[in-house]
Amino acid sequence: MTDLANPAQIKALLARHGFHFSKALGQNFLINPSVCPRMAALCGAEEAAGVLEIGPGIGVLTAELARRAKKVVALELDTRLLPVLAETLDQFSNVRVVQGDAMEADLAALIREEFGGPVAVCANLPYYITSPLLMRLLESHLPVTAVTVMVQKEAAARICAAPGSRDTGAVSLAVRYYASPRVLFDVSAGSFLPRPQVDSCVIRLDLHQEPPVAVRNEALLFRVVRAAFAQRRKMLRSALPAGLGLPRERVAAALRKAGVDESLRGERLTLADFARVADALAEE
Repeated sequence: MTDLANPAQIKALLARHGFHFSKALGQNFLINPSVCPRMAALCGAEEAAGVLEIGPGIGVLTAELARRAKKVVALELDTRLLPVLAETLDQFSNVRVVQGDAMEADLAALIREEFGGPVAVCANLPYYITSPLLMRLLESHLPVTAVTVMVQKEAAARICAAPGSRDTGAVSLAVRYYASPRVLFDVSAGSFLPRPQVDSCVIRLDLHQEPPVAVRNEALLFRVVRAAFAQRRKMLRSALPAGLGLPRERVAAALRKAGVDESLRGERLTLADFARVADALAEE
């Protein structure tokens, strides 16, 4: 049996299957033996109907999830990894590997057909797809209890940033509308093969049953948030008209109605502040 924490054995495994790493797919496989057990233990695998794993790679995390969850469905984009996974996961009867793109697959149908109940999502995400995939998982209103992912450390800081902090951005507010984010632990660059240029971090997003703020138009709320951060050094009185394509007078009136100082920058506003501004704009 291949030791999936041993670089020499991993290289031999991949060579046996004629596999070469793809930079375009952002492939970096975990080799630190302490990371995956911690990640699997903290993702909520045992409480949910099962775990949907995105991007299993060679199956290091998948194996740890399978030891804890009733069922694991691993969605893998790279067809070259399917025979590798068939070998490394052969001992687990509760794992199913599905070939597909998480950005295009019908995840709701997959969860319904495979699990029949709410699932936990767990993934070691390629850096280039972190924010788009997280937002797809959150915005799709899937039957998901929690999303536990490994991301670039800098991305983790943005995603988990509290309103008012220097790291706050549009993604910070969007994530907090759907979930409560928290940092679990850091992972050094040396934990991967090949070694990336930066360190990583494991975070967990616990999804809300209901949004923490009420807003009339959810789409408008996110347009306002994106506009506020599109030119983040500008004050709201300049950033919002430019980002929304609205007259300054209309935006100023909405800010006054919402009780928000127009000289503030977006990073100073809470999610509730943005909701009031969006509602005020909706009434104009």
